[in-house]
Amino acid sequence: MSAAPIEIRWLSAVFDFPADDFGDEVTFWRAIAGSTVSPPRGDRRQFASLEPFTGDPHLRVQRVETGVGGVHLDIHVDDVDDAATVAESLGARRTGQTPDGVEMQSPAGFTFSMVPWNGEHERSRPIRWPGDTISIIDQICVDVPSRRFDEECTFFTRLTGWELESASRPEFRALHHPESMPIRILLQRMTSGSVGAHVDLASTHPADEVSRHEDWGAEVVSQHGTWTVMADPTGRPYCITARNPRTGRLPDAG
Repeated sequence: MSAAPIEIRWLSAVFDFPADDFGDEVTFWRAIAGSTVSPPRGDRRQFASLEPFTGDPHLRVQRVETGVGGVHLDIHVDDVDDAATVAESLGARRTGQTPDGVEMQSPAGFTFSMVPWNGEHERSRPIRWPGDTISIIDQICVDVPSRRFDEECTFFTRLTGWELESASRPEFRALHHPESMPIRILLQRMTSGSVGAHVDLASTHPADEVSRHEDWGAEVVSQHGTWTVMADPTGRPYCITARNPRTGRLPDAG
């Protein structure tokens, strides 16, 4: 008998910053998100949330003592241990326990955590910038080597109970999430490398958004029609897309 999907209450994208970069990186991403920073929490004061001006936070930051950092997903649930057990039955593994929950890896090695739901329910509204650009960080893209892509898609579909849908290009698959979720999950088939993740922004005026990010120290890496690959001041990749900040869809996708 297959495991039932878990009941997901909320999703957060988490930026993991090495200790040496933590202060500057938080400053950059706080500015890009148009947010404030919560008081630190955790046994080493290593966690904080990027607090939006409206709604509940869906972006978090974490100081890590080892490694180069990255981006991972927090899945907010009623019962952390039960949800972790379901994920294990679908091929994930536990990698650690923190005061905030259970750290895990997907079958392909993508890092995510099961964390307690604390009543978050109101999605934040996109930020309006000078020049009338509207944007929001609203998507985490899991970059998966091609040999593990189908397995990873199956894992997330069974874990969440959300159906896969086609995206703008054949190498992408998106999970059709409930409208209440503040973060979209996109899976990208990669021809090389190991599993990883990055965040995507939706913007009404991507060129203006790129310029604003460059003013904060980011650089353009490459352009691909409806999205631009950027690197933050420490080289962390992310994308600025032409998706509608309110619906998450490309302009011609309805």
